[in-house]
Amino acid sequence: MREIQASEIRDAIVNLIYEASYAIGSDIEAAVRRGIALETNPASRNVLEQIAESYAIAREERIAICQDTGMAVFFIEVGQEAHINGPFEDAVNEAVRIAYRDGFLRKSVVDDPMFDRVNTKDNTPAVIHTRLVPGDKIHILFTAKGFGSENMSRIRMFPPAAGVEGMKRFVIETVAEAGPNPCPPVIVGVGVGGTFEQAAMLAKRMTARPVGSRNPDPRYAALEEELLGAINRLGVGPAGIGGATTALAVNIDYRPTHIAGMPVAVNMCCHCARHAETTL
Repeated sequence: MREIQASEIRDAIVNLIYEASYAIGSDIEAAVRRGIALETNPASRNVLEQIAESYAIAREERIAICQDTGMAVFFIEVGQEAHINGPFEDAVNEAVRIAYRDGFLRKSVVDDPMFDRVNTKDNTPAVIHTRLVPGDKIHILFTAKGFGSENMSRIRMFPPAAGVEGMKRFVIETVAEAGPNPCPPVIVGVGVGGTFEQAAMLAKRMTARPVGSRNPDPRYAALEEELLGAINRLGVGPAGIGGATTALAVNIDYRPTHIAGMPVAVNMCCHCARHAETTL
């Protein structure tokens, strides 16, 4: 049994939030620069150039890449041979309070979603997805989810007969209907199978998969490539002003599902796909 202090988890998460908020991933930046090289529309190319410049400014000056610093979402895998000394979720939320306060990150969370909508003033509570896994380590993935793109996300409970073609139409239609609202170029996370909530969690997790990587199943990998091409042919383009770079990636994951259904979730993420991970 390995002992891990809750304070270690807190400190690691504070650093993850800073890293994700100020320094965009090299995979995303490289994809934007590929878009610059491919764009023939001068206005669209200019938007991408400004995005790349904003990445550099945020990294150098240690300021937020985007003013919507999002809800704090965590995917945490806890090794079953690790013992956490101290309250685990309290440590995660305390890290969010510290990072959003000391890092000058906008606090966007309201406590009651329907009536009062009073800001919690510290961006808590975080959204925490925890899994128990073999081993004695703790793996933490943080993603800051802004709601310009989150609001454009969709889920549909298809009958099995909808098949691949139904899934493709749904994904493409979701991006087309979103238009400029999710701040394209976007990363499109797709979850297929499982149940209603599992499909959505898969889609959210896929927005943090490295841009340029592919599903290990060649059928799904081919589907990712096909959908990326179809979405970029929509012509929405950077900032919705037209062009060939509507999406940087389409990332798909799947899980076994019931014989009577085929859930499909699409989670949209803007080009500020802020995430970082570490292992304790």
